[in-house]
Order: sequence, then C-alpha cells, then structure tokens
Amino acid sequence: MPGLSRSLTLTHAVLYGLGVTIGAGIYVLVGVAAGRSGMHAPLAFIGAAIAISFSAASFAELGTRMPVSASEAAYVDAAFKRKWLSLGIGLLVIVTATISAATISVGSAGYISVFIPLSAHWIIIGVVLAMGMVACLSTVQSVSFAGIMTVIEVGGLVLIIVAGVSQNSAIVTRLPEMWPDAVDSGAWIGIAGTGLIAVFSFIGFEHLVNISAEMKNPGRTLPRALFLTLGLTALLYALIVWIAVTTVSPDELAQSPAPLALVFQRLTGLPLISMSAIAIVATVNGIIVHMIMIARVIYGLAEQGNLPKAIARLNAVTRTPVLATAIGVAAILVLSLTVPLAGLADLTARCTLVIFAVVNIALIKIRSGETTAPIGVFLCPRWVPFAGFVSTALFLWADLILK
Repeated sequence: MPGLSRSLTLTHAVLYGLGVTIGAGIYVLVGVAAGRSGMHAPLAFIGAAIAISFSAASFAELGTRMPVSASEAAYVDAAFKRKWLSLGIGLLVIVTATISAATISVGSAGYISVFIPLSAHWIIIGVVLAMGMVACLSTVQSVSFAGIMTVIEVGGLVLIIVAGVSQNSAIVTRLPEMWPDAVDSGAWIGIAGTGLIAVFSFIGFEHLVNISAEMKNPGRTLPRALFLTLGLTALLYALIVWIAVTTVSPDELAQSPAPLALVFQRLTGLPLISMSAIAIVATVNGIIVHMIMIARVIYGLAEQGNLPKAIARLNAVTRTPVLATAIGVAAILVLSLTVPLAGLADLTARCTLVIFAVVNIALIKIRSGETTAPIGVFLCPRWVPFAGFVSTALFLWADLILK
C-alpha cells in the first residue's frame, strides 16, 4: 500500500502552523504580560521569538534531512542509535500533545456552553468525537478544515489590530514608552519574566515537522513554513500586546479574567459574546491540529518499528492513519473527562523545551560525523544548534528559579 499522500502546499503548512501555535492562550496571556512588564511587554515577545528561532532553524534542517512522521524520534535515532531513547522522545511528544489537546477540549466547553446549554462532559465528548472524524479525512481535507478555522481565529486578532490602528492614535505616539531605560533594572527583569511565558506562547510551530512527509516539496516548504509561522506569530503577538496596553491600562488588563475581550469591547463596542464565538473557533482548531499531529507521531513510531506495525496501516481511500488517529482521539477523550488538568499545561510546555534541547543536541551529533554537507537540505550555520540548546537550557533554568 502506498504511504502518506504528499498533498500539502506552503499555504496549507503555514495555516496549520499558525493554527497549532496561536491558541486561545493569547486571550489570557495579554493580561499576564501586561502585569509583569507593562508597556514593555511587546519587547518580551519579540525577544522570545528571536531566541526560539535558533531551535526553529534546527528543526528546519533536520526536517529536510528526514521528512518523516514522528520526526523528533527519527532525529534522536539517527543521532544516538538508541531505540529506547527514540521511543522515549516519541512518547514524550505524544503525551505532551495529548495533554495540550485535552486541556483545550476542557476549555472549549466553557465557551460553547454560552451558546449550547449542555453539561461540560457532553460538550467535550461531542467536540472531541466530531474533530476526530475530521482528522480521519484525507490530510488535505482535514488540514484545509483547520486552515479555515485558523483564518477565522487569526481574523479575530486582525480585527483588534485594525480597530486599534484606526481608533487609537496612542499606538504610534506612545511607541517610545516601549523601550525602557538602559539602567532600569526592574523593567528589564520584568521583560525577562514575561519572555519566559512568551516562549511558551510560541510552542507549537515545531509540530510542522510531523506533517513534512505529507508536504509536496518538504525541502522547500518546511523551512519556509517554520519561519513564516514563527515570524507571523511574533508580529501578531507584539501588535496585539502593544494595542492592548495602549488601549487599557496594564493594571486593569492584569486584573481582568478576559483581558483581550475587554480590549476588543473597548475598541469596537461589540459585545463580549462576539469574542467568545471567536474563542470557540480557536479552541476547536487547537483540538483538530493536535489530533492530526498526534496521529502522525503514533503512525511514525509504528513505521520506525517502535510500536506495532498494525498501527501504521493507512486507510485505502483517505491514505491517513485511521487507527493511529482513533488511539489519539481516545486518549484525549479519556484524559479530558477523567484527569484534573490544572498545572499540566505548564508541565507540557517545559517538556517541549526539553524536546527542543534534545533536538538541537541531535543535530550537533549528526553534523559531527559528517565530512561533506548533504545536497538539497536546508543547512543552518554550525553555531545555530549550539545557540538553540543554550537558549532552551536558559529558559528551562529561568523557569525553575522563577517558580
């Protein structure tokens, strides 16, 4: 039977990347960022994007060297030749993504219940099963569905940006306030603290490598998709945070349970329920993109011989791993209905940074054994994976001491 269908274009890949990176978390994160660093908050997001770009470059090189599912596991196997380590990294990717998807599923119930008067359990069951069926469609169909949802989700943020630019002249006149004095240590400490949570808000772009086997031309598409996803996300985040802190005072934003909805209402005059509808799209989109990725990692581990081969069987019509998808859907459903997820989202972010560190080390190890550079591969400068490892380790260290 033929393998996964190579049907995804750059547009598909970027929309998928934005969908899995830009989540409903930004709707709350604005308040946290404003509380920690006030008018300087946008700098933290820009700095975080730059720091994480080193790891993005490492993913881009490894992804073009090995455009396969369960990519992180494949990189580790190629570097260290240890099946147990490869399987461990693959399972860590699955577990972190499953916890994220379950957390988003629980969060979606709160927004949906505003419109549909059902208990949270029934809403979660309905949403997870519905998105599971979408994930079983052909890859181009399920990713296109996620892409439409991403356009709506990003459209909500763009609406805030357009409203802010047209109605808030302070966006331009107060720009000098964004940069703190060089000797203001308190401001720079606040920016550093905000940078830590900003890094977590960018996590997700790396999942693009797990659909690289389904891109039409992964050698060209994957690096472009990774950097476009990271760059566009950074631009959106920085603009949104700046508009927020110039529209509503940082103190008020920090105290609001729905800070971005408050900004939206101040700028547009529209009711808060409008933002709730967009948040539903954001959460549902987060579920589907995670399901697609989880299924590909499970499939890839089976293909690599780390899980039973039967799991790697593809549907003859859709050419998608339906059994692997069903396993992922079941895990998300059980987790979201039975396990208290409070605090687990932070743990998944830290585990993802550990994966980043391992991937950077894997690239260093693979390159150390080469005498000539491979042809047709995106090659980043030799110092980049070292910078990626160091920056990731620093963020993990900062998270540990700032807890």
